[in-house]
Amino acid sequence: MNMERIERIRSLLEAAFEPESVVVEDDSHLHVGHEGAKGGLGHFSVSIVSEKFNGMNMVARHRAVYAALGNMMQTDIHALAIDAVASDEL
Repeated sequence: MNMERIERIRSLLEAAFEPESVVVEDDSHLHVGHEGAKGGLGHFSVSIVSEKFNGMNMVARHRAVYAALGNMMQTDIHALAIDAVASDEL
């Protein structure tokens, strides 16, 4: 588990979305031997609830998350599972 990457992901998401909740999990151990894992990039899952997703469809939410993570998508993250929920959906 890479706590530094988890904390960096969490920090970027908190800055961009001021979420009601955010959970970041490192799933890399489930992908040992996978092509992306060989290069040292990680597999992560993100569950985030934010008012900033209100009025956005799922594709727009995912794009916003990718944009918030910026360069990490090329340097640290091979795969990212996203569960992005608008606060008005709760």
